[in-house]
Amino acid sequence: MAIVELKVVIAAAAADVLEEILGETEEQRLMLIEDRGLPGTWLVGYFGSAAEALTAWDGLRALVPAGSFSGEPVLRELADADWRDSYKVHFKAWRFGSLHWVPIWERDHFKLPTGEQVLWLDPGLAFGTGNHETTRLVVERLVANERRHGSKGRRVIDAGCGSGILALSAVKLGFRHVSGFDLDSTAIQVSQENAALNELAGEVDFFCADLVAGLVGREAELVLANIQADVLIRHARELVRAVAPGGSLVLSGILAREGSSVEAVFAAAQPAWPRSSRILGEWCDLELVRC
Repeated sequence: MAIVELKVVIAAAAADVLEEILGETEEQRLMLIEDRGLPGTWLVGYFGSAAEALTAWDGLRALVPAGSFSGEPVLRELADADWRDSYKVHFKAWRFGSLHWVPIWERDHFKLPTGEQVLWLDPGLAFGTGNHETTRLVVERLVANERRHGSKGRRVIDAGCGSGILALSAVKLGFRHVSGFDLDSTAIQVSQENAALNELAGEVDFFCADLVAGLVGREAELVLANIQADVLIRHARELVRAVAPGGSLVLSGILAREGSSVEAVFAAAQPAWPRSSRILGEWCDLELVRC
């Protein structure tokens, strides 16, 4: 399958503004990178067609100040192998505790320490390598939750699962009742492929749905939602309803400057639930515990 790459260099002074705008939009295929071997910071995206790439570009350009980009974007079609080679530049192995997240192309030479576990990932066109601060914040909460409460008999819902990294990490940590959903059918396909890469096919109930349909009638001791602030706020009622007694709701995808606004909405929805928040870079999370 051919993939279209969109790439344009951005003005140095525009990096922070663009990072905020990308965090606030639902367009997850565009990202800011510092490309090795090339000067400056670049806006890069990967799409199924040139039309999709240009639509995303036009939508972003309408939101940013004039002068943010140095010229027009360059589009080029990549064969599947070329696309994967290009993405390797941006996805690096990382770990938290005894769990490692490693790109599949490093499988032949990665050495797993004794007693630790690895989750192999091929993100494809879905959001979620684990390299982004928003994912790391949730992963750390997930690991801490398992250490605190264990995994036996505890259910996990990954709302907006992207590449499936959170749901599959939960399985690696011992959770056996895990579901994940996403509005993007490509994300579900990638999640299922990543499950197969790790011999976890069928261990997670992956399905395509929005937040309303995905959460209706469902409840879990751990609900994870790494999405974006405005979506979290809009669906606060559905998210808190999905938390089982004694369970936790972990929210991410929130810019640090939006943290107080998100917390206020969820505090109003469940004022008695204890809350905590952490900041990593320009992002923050929020955890609520059902009493």
